[in-house]
Amino acid sequence: MAVNLIERIIKGDQAAMQQLYQQHERYWFQICLRYGRSRSEAQDILQDGLIRVFKDLYQFDPKRGQFSTWSNRLMVNAALNYLKKYQWQYSFEDLDAVMNEPDFSETALQRISAKEIVQVIQQLPTGYRVVFNMYEMEGYSHREIAEALNISVGTSKSQLSKAKKMLRQKIEVLL
Repeated sequence: MAVNLIERIIKGDQAAMQQLYQQHERYWFQICLRYGRSRSEAQDILQDGLIRVFKDLYQFDPKRGQFSTWSNRLMVNAALNYLKKYQWQYSFEDLDAVMNEPDFSETALQRISAKEIVQVIQQLPTGYRVVFNMYEMEGYSHREIAEALNISVGTSKSQLSKAKKMLRQKIEVLL
């Protein structure tokens, strides 16, 4: 990511803003699709995230990390804010013990497309979908998820376990 491009945007260069958007739009939208239940929700989340990215762009410090990491975190935060504002069914259930379930087999995942995987993730209940995305897709720890969502670490682990189980069942139906 060229620091020059960011500097131009901060100075008000619309062409630079468009260039940055075009470079990252696809990945940002994929993040939003994983959190939203439809393309329409994903577009709303993306819009909220874009406002945040361009509003806070002056805070980006290339010495502290890559632009993509910084902007992706803003998109995840936009998704969480959207879900809390519009559809947060507080469906986080705490379990005393979470059973360790095996991960998806590689052969099963090779038989379905990325689009189908995103569609299956979109069908998960809100709590499952959020924790799954934050842990598996964004790399958050259970402690970070618990803090961001104001839930316990055990609840985060249970939601992930339940999400994986439900995903397994839905993917089996597809196969």
